[in-house]
Amino acid sequence: MNDEQYIHGTDSDEQRRLSLLNDLLNDASLKAMRLEGGEKILDVGSGLGQLAHAMARAASPAGKVVGIERDPKQLAEARQLADKSGGKDRVEFRQGDATALPLAGEEWGSFDLAHSRFLLEHVPDPQGEVSALVKALRPGGRIILEDDDHDVLRLWPEPEGIYKLWRAYMDVYRKLGNDPFVGRHLVAMIREAGAEPVRNDWLFFGSCSGHPAFEVFVENFVGVIGGARRSILDVSAVEPDEFDRAIDGLRKWGQRSDAALWYATFWAEGLRPEDAAP
Repeated sequence: MNDEQYIHGTDSDEQRRLSLLNDLLNDASLKAMRLEGGEKILDVGSGLGQLAHAMARAASPAGKVVGIERDPKQLAEARQLADKSGGKDRVEFRQGDATALPLAGEEWGSFDLAHSRFLLEHVPDPQGEVSALVKALRPGGRIILEDDDHDVLRLWPEPEGIYKLWRAYMDVYRKLGNDPFVGRHLVAMIREAGAEPVRNDWLFFGSCSGHPAFEVFVENFVGVIGGARRSILDVSAVEPDEFDRAIDGLRKWGQRSDAALWYATFWAEGLRPEDAAP
């Protein structure tokens, strides 16, 4: 994945959005992982490292996480978090691309769990990434994929103009050579990579007026679309003033007493066969 293939950018506003997103999602992800402790975990596309640290705590004292992140800004934040939290012994962050994982020869085929979240939607060859994750697993090891399928978004009452922006947002993915519907393909990709699918699910990511976190969900959604403003205007028939009116309407919608946002992260899990070659 290169900068031209990533829709959101890495400025300070985007880093804050990602940090809040972790706060909203990590507990549900950890619960679904069902870590038992002692696992050696590979987390590809580890971002700011918050989930990697949470996995390391759940796998402690004997467990360890290797986090792979391409972006130097996010990598620096992740390492700083490790310094502040005293988690350097449990989490190791490496700079690298998902297309060429920076693993030593003996590390291939050694991980108990290989995980990625919100990575496959941003790469032109998601199947290649999944195959690399499976290759990193020991025989019997687990692969867990969490990713988006943007078609499941529902807002009610419908804010005027917002679905036109959302469709344009998905068109940006296609222009970049990426798949906005990759979530529905996760199980098939696990099978294609030579692992055995064992579970699929989705983790609810929504809220409604009256919920304590609803404002944060609204601001995250505003940030997702607003951060892609330039790209959306470049590839669609949406005019700048039309874009701005829709975003303003979304913010006002977030103040309604009957507003509800429905979304989900797609989840798939598989096992590398016990008789897999090293």
